[in-house]
Amino acid sequence: MSGKAGESVGRRGLGRDLPQGWASVRLGEICDIQGGGPAVRTAQQAEEGTPLVRPADLRHQRLPSSPSAMICVDPDRARGLSKYRILANDILVTRTGTVGRVALVTEQESGWLYNTHLFRVRVRETVQAPYLMALLSHRDAGEWLERRAAGTTGMRSITLRTLQELQVPLPPPERQSEIGSALRAVDEKIRAHEEVVRATVELRGTLADLLLSDRLPGPSGP
Repeated sequence: MSGKAGESVGRRGLGRDLPQGWASVRLGEICDIQGGGPAVRTAQQAEEGTPLVRPADLRHQRLPSSPSAMICVDPDRARGLSKYRILANDILVTRTGTVGRVALVTEQESGWLYNTHLFRVRVRETVQAPYLMALLSHRDAGEWLERRAAGTTGMRSITLRTLQELQVPLPPPERQSEIGSALRAVDEKIRAHEEVVRATVELRGTLADLLLSDRLPGPSGP
């Protein structure tokens, strides 16, 4: 086989042969990647202000639905950190510790800040965000980054250049949309079930409190 199609088949992304019509590009070729978010000292934190995303806040490929449990940056300090604000469709990637964990930013978190232990990946074509999120959250991408992390256990980190060099298997635009939409729908179902579990656990705790303090009314007599 010859020509452009044959070349794309022979190329590899994340160690895999690519289907016909797919390309292999570096992540840095299709995204603007920035690291070095602010390191906010305790004295600069505030009870109310702009939420600051830390690696611990990335759970199940998303950010907290409420900033109430997050560290916030004093408004005066936050005004000078506009370079580190996140926008909808940005992808956050952990730089240190358990490298390669990711979360997709939604409109709800737009305007928040991210700290020094994260990279911000900003897609140049927003329609690619769900697909790239699916790719970066796949175990192959995580294992690729982990193999290239430097440092001791618990203090491992990846460089900006490493993340930029990640080879991305890129299908045609319509296929990117299909893949991203399908996996996003599954993620939404996971989140819905997590909310049910969370609410049920809270209900159990309330019920246990009532039972153990004998405040729950017993069955009425005949």
